Amino acid sequence: MDTIRGKFVDDAKETLLYSDKRAAYLIDRVLSSALANATQETGIDPTRLVVAEAFVNDAPRLKRWKAGPMGRVRPIVRRSSHIHVILEQK
Repeated sequence: MDTIRGKFVDDAKETLLYSDKRAAYLIDRVLSSALANATQETGIDPTRLVVAEAFVNDAPRLKRWKAGPMGRVRPIVRRSSHIHVILEQK
């Protein structure tokens, strides 16, 4: 998220395209959705949009239990996250 914050949308999409991070694909999908939502308003030029804010927050965790050794239980915690991208016109 730090790599795209403050960049123009076209530059941010290109950066995510060539990034080797696993989350780059998901961030690109969220950025595309934010771009589509922003361009539905009249009078907004998509080439002048800048990624004003980009951050990831924790989401609720999925907690399950698994059988462990000697009849004990072991927790399984599946983490998820919320990705936020806010665009501004510059």
